[in-house]
Amino acid sequence: MIKLNLSGQTLEKLRHLVNVKDDCTYEFLGFTLNLETSALKDTMNPKATAMLTQWHIQLLSTLLTHYSQAKPVPLTGNLVNFKDMPGGYAYEHAFIKRAINPIAEFFEKTPQYLPQIGKLLGGIQLSHGDASVQIMALEGITLTYILWKAEEFPASANILYDKAASNYLPTEDLAVLGEITTGRLIEICSMLNV
Repeated sequence: MIKLNLSGQTLEKLRHLVNVKDDCTYEFLGFTLNLETSALKDTMNPKATAMLTQWHIQLLSTLLTHYSQAKPVPLTGNLVNFKDMPGGYAYEHAFIKRAINPIAEFFEKTPQYLPQIGKLLGGIQLSHGDASVQIMALEGITLTYILWKAEEFPASANILYDKAASNYLPTEDLAVLGEITTGRLIEICSMLNV
């Protein structure tokens, strides 16, 4: 277990935002965060928790601190490309390179594993493309992964956000959340050797 750099005020805001009452733990993307102590545990791979670098700790701490400031709204059901988020065009190239392309490259020969691994993160299999899954990366922020397998052309992928996501995090942070979610999908699939 490691400890994130979250203030008591941030932890309190997170408790209200994610509606945690008794056990004071919040689960997201295969992590469990104690909202009293700010201790983080990787529930998918407990040995990996110790391998998180100071950079990872700071990245997650900053992301969750920004997330704690959210003004919750219901999901809209309206899925949008990252570039269509406020200011998303400015980060689009990096987002494609760091979050979308790795999914296409990793799952191109085994698209059926994408929804299977996504379900381990609480995702719901969808019927878009050759494989798709919707994952609640953080409470109120869904990412919909769609993969088209390689045939005449290389595999391709996309990640769509519910339009409500911009009420929870700035667009740059949504890009980081996409990268983290992609990383978790690939890491867990690799760990399971499927």
